Amino acid sequence: MYGLTRATVTLIAAAIAGLLIWIATQIGDSSNGEYWATYGVIAAAGLTMALSQLLGGWTKWGMPRISISVLLWAFVPVAIAVLWVVIFHQPHHGLGRNHIRKWSNDIGIDGLVKDFKEYVAVLSFGLGLVFGYTFDTTGPIARGGRGEPPPRATVADRTAPAPPRNGPPE
Repeated sequence: MYGLTRATVTLIAAAIAGLLIWIATQIGDSSNGEYWATYGVIAAAGLTMALSQLLGGWTKWGMPRISISVLLWAFVPVAIAVLWVVIFHQPHHGLGRNHIRKWSNDIGIDGLVKDFKEYVAVLSFGLGLVFGYTFDTTGPIARGGRGEPPPRATVADRTAPAPPRNGPPE
């Protein structure tokens, strides 16, 4: 059942992401507002794909939470790099475009940043995906109080010898 649930949620998310990308094609990118709306919607498509794995039971079926370490060590550097490229290629001045272009020239990376012009959409999708990866689940709430059934046994539980009991008997 788990595989079918995950597959179904992934298919639905892919359809939603495809719809979002199609919507992005209808917006355009000739003005700054259209540019940011287009690439924001594409980033939302990436986020949709990442969250589908969370909702589809990819992790531990618990309550979603933000992983601070993934946010700080993965998302923040990716966001800086991607936003640098996206701002650099913005069609008109504003939102720091001229500063980013000057800084890129000053540190000698303007050629590298220019090479990404045709891939701003891919970078935006990836930014949304990486942001989605900052979410994790806490895992199921442990059961074991009196009157509750024990957790379901796994194959490993049936083949491994029982661990020795520590502590007083119940």
